[in-house]
This record gives sequence, structure tokens and C-alpha cells, in this order.
Amino acid sequence: MGFLDQVPAGAGAVLAIDLEAIAGNWRSLRDHAQRAGRVVECAGVVKADGYGLGAVAVARALLKAGCRTFFVADLEEAAALRAALPPGTGPDARILVLHGPTPGTERELAALGLIPVLNSLDDIDRWRALGRELDRALPAVIHIDTGMNRLGLDDGDVRRLVGDTARLSGIALAGWMSHLASADVAGDGLNAEQDARFRDHLARLPAAPASLAASSGIFREASLLHDMVRPGAALYGVNPTPEAPNPMSPALRLLGRVLQVRDVPAGTTVGYGATYRTRAPARLATIAVGYADGYFRALGSSGHVTIAGVRALVVGRISMDLLSVDASDVPPAALVPGVFAELIGPDRPLDDVAADAGTIGYEILTGLGRRFCRVYQGA
Repeated sequence: MGFLDQVPAGAGAVLAIDLEAIAGNWRSLRDHAQRAGRVVECAGVVKADGYGLGAVAVARALLKAGCRTFFVADLEEAAALRAALPPGTGPDARILVLHGPTPGTERELAALGLIPVLNSLDDIDRWRALGRELDRALPAVIHIDTGMNRLGLDDGDVRRLVGDTARLSGIALAGWMSHLASADVAGDGLNAEQDARFRDHLARLPAAPASLAASSGIFREASLLHDMVRPGAALYGVNPTPEAPNPMSPALRLLGRVLQVRDVPAGTTVGYGATYRTRAPARLATIAVGYADGYFRALGSSGHVTIAGVRALVVGRISMDLLSVDASDVPPAALVPGVFAELIGPDRPLDDVAADAGTIGYEILTGLGRRFCRVYQGA
């Protein structure tokens, strides 16, 4: 763990982010998407600040690896990314905004050279009107809902658009997209149903590149791949195939510093509410990470960390800034104030931590707090 040389002595916790692993995951996903023998573009989803790991650093690493299309959620995220990846300073990056041109943001989107995802007929009309006013066709991707029932044109909207394709005049159509609802469930028939709906709509609409599959969809039927895939969580090491071993490389390590060690007798209670009581004499270690840092309160008395490679059960409730573990099995020489416990990493995979908390890796990632000393490695 050479990266610890970069960590200030006062840092209570360290989040080490492996940019080369993220870039390597992107390359693996890109290559897997080509398995059907046709060219499929692999984009990169860096919304939610790169799933909590830093959108700018991640996007720069992906750009260097060959990624040219990035998806973010909203204008604020897009503007920050555009400032970090300005046109003309290297390979140009396309930045697509999934929430589209919310009313009043159209001019700023166009001025920044961003590409909105148009989710409604109203989005289409407002974007077309601005293009006419500016006397240039403005690029956009149009989202068709095929089963998620969140954003996108519904069946009625598509019928109206098919009957009036002049509505797209003045828009430089960059593509059509939809989103799978159950791609993470192997064998779920909804994937094929959504693909069939998507293809039926595409057959009646003007031709443009199509995108349906995100992280998990890349590993399902080749028919789901279309012209572009949009991996997000898989880039950051979340398993896109929960029914099988994780094909992705881990992209982060979360370490918390041990602040205090104490030996206690059997029957000692630990933490708020005295919800945990030792059954035998124990050695407890208090670690400088809590729920304010994104270490979920649900992990109290259910999760575990490793210290010197030895498992230590989290005991008692997680506090705002602290957690306690039963480190009785850790060799005494390895358990002293100042050493680090691994909360996420090779010994504690992200998806395992999420399972212990009763959630998914996405939520663990995006909940990681801002107090960590962040160290970027590679790329």
C-alpha cells in the first residue's frame, strides 16, 4: 500500500481510487461489446460525480483510454465536466445530459456544446425552437421508454412523432436510447420484450444510432448491444453479473484509521443503545469512520473489516464519526493506534459490503463521504 505515503498523519480515513483499474474495466467492457463481430461504441457514465469517485479524474482517465462519449445526469454535472474537458485541448469528448433540457436551461446547454437527451415531446419542441432561433441544427439523443416508466417518450408520444417527423427538423439527431429494467437478472424475459419494443419503434422512426444496454446489459444477449453501450457501475468495480463471479477489477480501497484499542471483560456493552454485549473477554478497536462518511448504519453488528488481513466484526451501532470492531483475533503487534483497517478492498469486496448493509454497490459508492483523504492511482 505505497499510496499511504501520500496520506497526512492526521487523516482518519483514506479512499484510494485506482484510475487504471477503471480504465481497464472500460477497455474490458468495450471489448466484450464487440463480441458479436460488429463495431459498438462504449461510452462512460460518470454521473453522481463518477459514482462518488470523482467525475473529472475518472473522465480524464477514460478519455485517455479511448472513451469519447460521457453521460451525466444534469446541467450542473455537465458544466463541471465540460470545464475539465474543453473542446480543442485534446480528443474532443461528447457530453450527454440524461435529464435533458429542463425548461430555462436550453441556451446554456447549447452554449456549452452539450448534447441533451430529449425525454418528452415538449423537450423536442423546445430544443428545436432554440435551434431555429440560433439558425443551426442542435444535436440531441431521444429517449424512448420501453418498460422503465421513468423518463422517455411513451408509446403514444412515439406514435405522434412517427406521424409528424417534421417535428425533428432543426435537430441534429445523434441517436435513440432506451433503458433496461431488469438487465441484472439473468434470464429475465423483460430484456427481450424491451428490445423488441425498442426495435419496433426504431423501424418507424428516422435512422440514427441506437443504445439500450448499460453495465449488466453488455453481458446479456448480443441483440441488446445495438450501436452504443453505456456502462456505469461496472466501470467502478460493481459486479454487472450478480449470478456469477465479478468480471470487473476493484477500483477502490477504503481504509479507516484505528484510534484506540481496549481490552474489555465479558458482558461489556458497546456503542449507542448498548445493543451489543461481549460474550467473552474481547479486544475492541475504534475506527475513525462513521455513517457521516457513508459507512451505513445498517452495518452495525452485521458488517466486518479486516486488520492485517484478519477479519474483525463490527459491533454495536455505527456512530456519526466512529465504528467499533471486535479485533480479538488480530495479532497484538498489528493492532495499535494509527494502523489502518480495510473497510472496502481486496479483503472486503464492494458488493459484499453492500450485501451486509442490505443494499447494492451503487448506493455504497455514491454515498461515500467527503472527509476521506482521497488518493488517485494510475492513469
